Amino acid sequence: MKHMSCPEKEPEHYEHRENKSIWILIALSLGAAVAVSWLLDVLAQGIPLRLVLPLLNRMATVSTVVQYVTVLIVGVYIGVVGLKELVIERRFSVEFLMAVAAFGAAYLGYMFEAASVLLLYSLAEYFETYIEDRARKTVERLSAFMPDKANVLTDGVEKTLATAEVPVGAVIIVRPGERIPLDGNVVDGISHVDQSLVTGESVPVPRQPGDCVYAGSSNVGGVLRIGVTKKAEDTLVSRIAKLVIESRKRKASIERLVDRFARVYVPVVIGLAAFTAVFMPTIAGGTLETWIYRSLILLVVSCPSAFIVSIPATLFTAITVAARKGSIVKGGIYIEKLAKVKTVILDKTGTLTLGVPTVHEVRGVMGAENEALLYAAALNQFSSHPVAKAIVKKALERKLDVSKMEVKDVEEFPGKGVVGFVNGRHVAVGNLELMKDHGCDCRKVDLYPENHKHTSVCVAIGKEGAAAVCVVDEVRMDALQAIGNLRKANINIAMLTGDKREIAEEVAQTLGVDNVHSELLPEDKVKIVEQTKSGEGLVAMAGDGVNDAPALAASDVGIAMGGVGVDVALESADVVLVNNKLVQIQYLIKLSNKTMDVAKQNIAASIAVKILLGALGLVGLTPLWFTVASGDDGITMLLLLNTLRLTRVKL
Repeated sequence: MKHMSCPEKEPEHYEHRENKSIWILIALSLGAAVAVSWLLDVLAQGIPLRLVLPLLNRMATVSTVVQYVTVLIVGVYIGVVGLKELVIERRFSVEFLMAVAAFGAAYLGYMFEAASVLLLYSLAEYFETYIEDRARKTVERLSAFMPDKANVLTDGVEKTLATAEVPVGAVIIVRPGERIPLDGNVVDGISHVDQSLVTGESVPVPRQPGDCVYAGSSNVGGVLRIGVTKKAEDTLVSRIAKLVIESRKRKASIERLVDRFARVYVPVVIGLAAFTAVFMPTIAGGTLETWIYRSLILLVVSCPSAFIVSIPATLFTAITVAARKGSIVKGGIYIEKLAKVKTVILDKTGTLTLGVPTVHEVRGVMGAENEALLYAAALNQFSSHPVAKAIVKKALERKLDVSKMEVKDVEEFPGKGVVGFVNGRHVAVGNLELMKDHGCDCRKVDLYPENHKHTSVCVAIGKEGAAAVCVVDEVRMDALQAIGNLRKANINIAMLTGDKREIAEEVAQTLGVDNVHSELLPEDKVKIVEQTKSGEGLVAMAGDGVNDAPALAASDVGIAMGGVGVDVALESADVVLVNNKLVQIQYLIKLSNKTMDVAKQNIAASIAVKILLGALGLVGLTPLWFTVASGDDGITMLLLLNTLRLTRVKL
C-alpha cells in the first residue's frame, strides 16, 4: 500500500540551531561591537576630537577588541559547522559561506562589515529557530498538557500512579476540572469533556458509559471512571505528535525541486565569485582588493537559505495549523496533492452518514407504540446488534424504564432477531421470517413493504403483532455544508456505497450529490477511484479508514474519518480527520492552495532578490552588510513572516 511506504532517508544535519541562548549571546555581543563602531563614527564627525579624545581612544580599543574576539569566536564556530557539512554531506552550507565572507572581510580590513555580516546572520538564525519552534510547539503543547499522574482504582482503593505505570484494563478516576491522563472508555459516570486540545472541537461533548475519551481532554462535568485502553506512549495525543513531527520526512515535489536547484545554483555562484576575485582585476581593471570584496558579495548571494529554509517551513506550518484544527496531514507531499485535487469521492456509511442505525418511526397497533417499544427494548438490551442498540436508545429517549422489566430465556437468532420472555410474556423482535418460525401473527401490524429502502422489524407480544419499527442510518449534520463548500470550490463530488440503490439515491438526493455508485464490493470501489483518477485528475477519497482501506490506498490522497476507527485511520490514511468533521476537507484544500501560493511566492521573491543584489554587488553599488541584510538573512526573515499568513486561513 502506498500509504505505508517508508520515506527516503534524509542526511543527518548538524542541529546547531537548537541552543537559542548561544545565538542570543552572539547577537548581543556583535550588536554591542557594531553599535560602538557606529557611535565612534558619529562622535568623530560631530564633536571636536580634543574634547573627547581620551574617551574615544578607550572606546576604540574596546570596540576593536570586541569586534576581533566576536568575529573570531563566531566565525570559527560557524566555520567548523560549515566544514563538517561540506566534508560529510558534501554541500556548501550557509554557515560555511558566511564564515568565508566574514573572514574575507576581516582579511581586507573591513572589520565593521565582518561584524555586521555575523550579527545579521546570528539574528536570522535565531529568528528561523523561533519560527520553527512556534510551529513545533503547536504539536508539542499537546504533550505539555498531559498529566503525569493518574488516580487508579485498585480493589476499591484509590492510588496515585505515574501514567507510564498504569496498565491497560485499569480503572482510573477523573474528577471535574482534571485532565484525562490516558485513552479509555467511560465505565461509570456522566459528564461533558473538552476535547479541543485533541480534536479542535470548541464545545465540550457529552460522555457516558461506553463512550471513548482521549488523554489530554479536560473533564468539565461530573466524576468519570474510565477503563484504560492504551498505554501512555500509545495514546492518540502521543501518536498525533509523533506523526506531525515525522511528516517533515515526507517531502513534497516542490521541496525536492528546491533542493535540486540549490545543488546547482550554489556551486555556479561560488564559481562566479571565484572567477570575479581571480580574473576580474585583469579583465575589467581595478584593484585586487576591490574585486575580492565584490566576490564576497557574490558568495553571500550564493547562500540558498532563503528558499531552502522557507519552503519546508511553509509546508510544516500548514501541517501544524491543520493539526491544531483537528486534522493530521502526514507530510508536505499530501499538502501539495490536496492543492491539486479535482474530485473528492465520499463513502456513504460512516462518512456521509453516522454509520449507526437510528429508530426513525414506531407504528403501533391501536396506539401501543410506547408499550411495544418498552418490551422490545427490555428484550434487546442484552443484544449487541446495531438495530437492537437503536431500539434501546429510542426507549431511553422516551424515558421508558427498562430496568423494572423482568427478562428471561433470551435467545438471539443471527440475521433474524431476538426472542424471550418479558414480565412473563413471550416477546419476539425481528423480521417476518423470525415471526413465522415462532408462530407470531403480524398481520395487524402496519409493516413496511418488503422492498422498502430502510430496515424494519416487527415487535410481537404474546405472539401477537404490536408494532413495526423502522430503522435508518442518519445523514451527518455537517455533510450538507461540507458538500456545499466543496461545490463552491469547484470540486467534483462522487459517492460510493455497498448499500442498495434506493438507500444510496435517497442520501444523494438529500445532500445534492449527482454522481452516485451503489451496491459496490470493495474491489468495485477501487476500480471507480482508479477510473476517476485517469479521467478527472487527482482524487481524494474519504472513508472510515477500516472498510475503505483499499479505496483509500488507491486514491491520490486518502482521507479517513477518525470518529470510530481512529487507530486504523492513523495507520492507513494520508490525512486523518480526528475531529470527524467533513467540513475539514474543504478547509484542508483551501489551506493547501494557500500554502502552495505562499511557497511559490517565497521561491520567486528569494531568487529575484538574489539576482538583483548579485548584479548590483558585482558593479559595486551595494556594500557587503546590505547584501546580507536584504539578500540572504533579511529576505529569509521576510519569507518566514509571509509563511505565518497560513495561520489566518479560515473555513
